[in-house]
Amino acid sequence: MKKILTFSIFVMLISAFSAHLKAQEITKKSGYTLSFESNFKELDPQLKKRLIKTFFEVYPKLAKAYNPSTVKEVKFFVDTAYKGVAATADGKVTFSSVWMEKHPEDIDVVTHEVMHIVQDYGRSVGPGWLTEGIADYARYKFGVDNEGAKWSLPALKPEHSYKNSYRITAGFFAWMEKSVKPGIIKTVDASLRDHTYTKDIWTKLTGKDLDALWADYVKNSEV
Repeated sequence: MKKILTFSIFVMLISAFSAHLKAQEITKKSGYTLSFESNFKELDPQLKKRLIKTFFEVYPKLAKAYNPSTVKEVKFFVDTAYKGVAATADGKVTFSSVWMEKHPEDIDVVTHEVMHIVQDYGRSVGPGWLTEGIADYARYKFGVDNEGAKWSLPALKPEHSYKNSYRITAGFFAWMEKSVKPGIIKTVDASLRDHTYTKDIWTKLTGKDLDALWADYVKNSEV
């Protein structure tokens, strides 16, 4: 009886392990590896393919532009328990199954989140709005289908500030790249990664601090 019970447990463990392997899909391309897992049984296979395709389209470009030393192995997990939109930590992106089901067109959530992997700031010396603003600037610049998701940089409003983060800050950065100093965001991103960033970097690079730059942006915010 004990032998039968032990064998049954062994079979159950093997079955569970096999199911895990079946749920995990590993794709390798151009020196990068993506491990894809999901506990969302209703995940559209076509959406899964788009998530994977987007990774291999944008991640190498982001790595080349900002951080060639970024990790080469990344994990995606579509999780029914996660209640946000998406989150990134330690080379793993967790996507909300609810968000993906309701917004299958928002494929460039991948672009924003894998930019966080590329950023790799660790215990950042910069403010959170800067980190998220750079990630959304990367989505604006490298996104594969922002138009399909009806995602765009917002029109400037009187109540806006560069500290609002995400798309508002990204719009400010896009304007800086066009009208002030091309390549400035790449330089600031690098300073955050090597922990040399201070607020004075903006003055060193442009001759003006952030408040003065924002004042110029308000006068003519065309990107």
